[in-house]
Amino acid sequence: MSELHKFLFEGLPVRGMLVRLTGSWQEVLQRREAVGAHPPELRALLGEMSAAAVLMQSNIKFNGALVLQVFGDGPVKLAVAEVQPDLSFRATAKLVGEVPEGAQLEAMLNVHGQGRCAITLDPKDKFPGQQPYQGVVPLHGDQREPLQKLSEVLEHYMLQSEQLDTKLVLFANDEIAAGLLIQRLPVEGEANLEGQGATLRNEDEIGLSDAFNRISMLASTLTRDELLGLDAETILRRLFWEESVRRFEPLAPRFACSCSRERVSQMLKGLGRDEVEEVLAERGNVEIGCEFCGLQYHFDAVDVGQLFAQELAQAGGSGTVQ
Repeated sequence: MSELHKFLFEGLPVRGMLVRLTGSWQEVLQRREAVGAHPPELRALLGEMSAAAVLMQSNIKFNGALVLQVFGDGPVKLAVAEVQPDLSFRATAKLVGEVPEGAQLEAMLNVHGQGRCAITLDPKDKFPGQQPYQGVVPLHGDQREPLQKLSEVLEHYMLQSEQLDTKLVLFANDEIAAGLLIQRLPVEGEANLEGQGATLRNEDEIGLSDAFNRISMLASTLTRDELLGLDAETILRRLFWEESVRRFEPLAPRFACSCSRERVSQMLKGLGRDEVEEVLAERGNVEIGCEFCGLQYHFDAVDVGQLFAQELAQAGGSGTVQ
């Protein structure tokens, strides 16, 4: 079962989280395979993004979706992971070229230096005029060196946007997507992804916490095989056996998609009757597939007729007799 473990280091300004997406991540891949599997390099990236997005969503108090996107000028045009407040998640990507074998972030998304990473917080209940909050960073470091790992990009994002030291370890294969996050607690206020509460005092503490630096170094020793192959209990015991760690009840991330026939119907209405009927005449039915979960929605002539029946009735009722 997929699990998210939160923990604190007693007496130290450091917190941590460990996520292991198992069956939920496999479901994402199985659904995608039904319409054509992504190359392994992209599958691994999407797994890391899913694990990272779950970690970040669980780290904030926010009633809305957290959307992690990377996009750029390589064979991968866009990759997205979205997590809801209940830790249900979904992920997808748009491929426009061939991904080289063994490709890392630069070769997939940042070939000509145009790659970007965006984190968007989209509130469930928006106030009038309220817009989602979004932060964007390039896929390179302070010296404009290309970053090859998603974990490096997100560490850079947290440092730039939240003024908080963060260590991320992310790995994924076709069986599991996992991540470990270690973060220095804000000195005062409550810095978060909504861009509120980060203080000058927090900025002054960047890189100077001996406790964070020590625990971050321990986290850095975590290998791919350990993160993907060991259970949470064993990982935390091996890494932090000398520390006093207070753990909380684990949470259960899960795969879920918010697509529905009603939403697809609204999209078709937006296209307009003429365009939908043109597709219907050409193909015999209208078929729309969800890019996140692979579910196919079919509309035949009767469905299309019903879809626009209300619109037709309204148009007929408002006409004039010639």
